[in-house]
Amino acid sequence: MKTTLEIPDAIFRRAKSLAAQRGIPLRALVTEAVEEKLAGLQQAEKPWAKLAGGLRHLHSETVRINGVIRREFEKIEPEDWA
Repeated sequence: MKTTLEIPDAIFRRAKSLAAQRGIPLRALVTEAVEEKLAGLQQAEKPWAKLAGGLRHLHSETVRINGVIRREFEKIEPEDWA
């Protein structure tokens, strides 16, 4: 399929140069770049979202551990810091 794109001059020159260095037509470079971008978007669609809240059960343990740490640091004498 043919289409027309407006690409900023600086980017066009860099793309044209890269295509020439690789010995491929500019259209192949652009196709490759779009394919890579689309593949990256599919992988980056918030993979963490399906895990959100998955560690909620550890909240009370985190609070307990933070309390232990706070109490232990309260026992340190100021001269021990020097």
